[in-house]
Amino acid sequence: VTFTLENLNLPVDHPGVPFGRAADTLALVAAVNHPNLRLNLDLYHAQIGEGNLIELCRQSLPWIGEIQVADVPGRMQPGTGEINYRGIALALKAMGYSGAIGMEAFASGDAEEALMAFREAFTV
Repeated sequence: VTFTLENLNLPVDHPGVPFGRAADTLALVAAVNHPNLRLNLDLYHAQIGEGNLIELCRQSLPWIGEIQVADVPGRMQPGTGEINYRGIALALKAMGYSGAIGMEAFASGDAEEALMAFREAFTV
């Protein structure tokens, strides 16, 4: 059993939560440093609270259990907002990341098209 701890964001979705920054969540997971505790790195939340997503992925790499994506603003599929998910996908590949990437987003229109946008962004 592996437990993943997700970073959230304070300004938009989860005011007052204890893990409102990826850096804080990463610090806890790294301090525990146990193979059954991993970071569920949510890039949507990290973009809102911190930005600099590729560097965050690089720093978090040894502790990532899963990556979740949605675009900012609006929490829609990749390609609808400000995040360059294609660039992130290429950087993750260069880092050697081969773990799970899940889309935790709302479809901006047709659900099949949203899924295709996700697939297109992360097929590298």
